[in-house]
Amino acid sequence: MYEPIRTKSVHSTMAGSSADFPHRTREEELDIQLAGHLAALLAVTDELRAPAPSADLDNAAARLAQQVSRLRGGRTPVRAVASDSPGAPVVALHERAHSLAGRALLVAASRADTAAAILAAQRMDAHAAALAEAGSELTATAG
Repeated sequence: MYEPIRTKSVHSTMAGSSADFPHRTREEELDIQLAGHLAALLAVTDELRAPAPSADLDNAAARLAQQVSRLRGGRTPVRAVASDSPGAPVVALHERAHSLAGRALLVAASRADTAAAILAAQRMDAHAAALAEAGSELTATAG
């Protein structure tokens, strides 16, 4: 009726040894996700530091870099270089940073990484406050 399969399936792990391809544990996958979210948050923080330098952003960038390095086994994260060209508006950067910090908080909570969760929550609060301040400035100038 049908021709038997002559080659080993590339999709099946039940047919033989699973050492043919790499496997990661759930914790390793969460580490990779968390490091990615924190690295993206670090990049946005570096972007924010160019138009509006502050000690809070400098401290946050250092703490984010430390967490990313820890999650990546000691490798130093790539840092954004400040440019003279106008980038995204500051409000948009704060919105993006708030969103990234929220994603990092979810993964850190799922992973039970207290240090990263606290840092992500603090960054969410800081960016929410910056957005609220920008919103109040807009309403004050419009009125």
